Amino acid sequence: METQIESATVVSDPENVALPESYGQLIIIGGAEDKEGECKILREFVRRAGGLQARIVVMTVATGLPGEVGAMYMGVFERLGVEDVRVVDTDSRDDANNPTAIADIQQATGIFFTGGNQARITEYLKDTELDTALHKRFAEGAVIAGTSAGAAMMPDVMIVEGESESNPRPETVKMDRGMGFFPGVVIDQHFAQRGRLGRLLSAVAQQPAVLGFGIDENTAIAINAHEVEVLGESSVTIVDVSGLTHNNVDELLKDEPLALCGVKLHILPHGYRFNLDTRSCICQ
Repeated sequence: METQIESATVVSDPENVALPESYGQLIIIGGAEDKEGECKILREFVRRAGGLQARIVVMTVATGLPGEVGAMYMGVFERLGVEDVRVVDTDSRDDANNPTAIADIQQATGIFFTGGNQARITEYLKDTELDTALHKRFAEGAVIAGTSAGAAMMPDVMIVEGESESNPRPETVKMDRGMGFFPGVVIDQHFAQRGRLGRLLSAVAQQPAVLGFGIDENTAIAINAHEVEVLGESSVTIVDVSGLTHNNVDELLKDEPLALCGVKLHILPHGYRFNLDTRSCICQ
């Protein structure tokens, strides 16, 4: 399994993972969000992206069924009152340089990445004109959201695949370049439902990151500059290794378990917040 990513862009100060005040918000969803009932997370995305005046772009790059998935999310957002909803499908890197797609992103107030396979996102978007346009709109204040694969790709180094319900070992997880919207962290999704604490710990221990976020299904984190807010029906697990006192990563042979001493763990349900500067919880 890969444990080092030569081509990944690493933040210059991994201790500081807060976003600039001028940037838009991120809404990172653990997958399986409600699309038929009250749609609380998707409703919050629309509200933060401009409400009834929002201009939403649905990015279907992760899925192999872009027509079906794009139409489903268009229907959800239109039902929530958004009149301007468009789908951008990039099934190749050539599509990611399409002037129409770039123009749609330049006008968007909210951009939503669907689930699927996160490796497709970086394969088709990374270092393209559309990638540049996405980061520019985010820097200008657009809200960017992603669910499942669209959540995993948010950091600069992402989890591509790995074993669930396993003790932490270097071979538990495979990493690769992410899209870099939330650098310096690691994100894992479907977290409690698939027993992924071991692979999140394995990922954080091997990367230049101090925080790992494990997001349950129908649950999200909203990042606004220095603060993380938990939304949804379940919980978010935050792993903080900034105070790590010992690990045995450099001593391990294949399939040997990791030792991690001094790890701090937070479990936060809906309404709780987390300060990225002080790495402390903000209770209700």
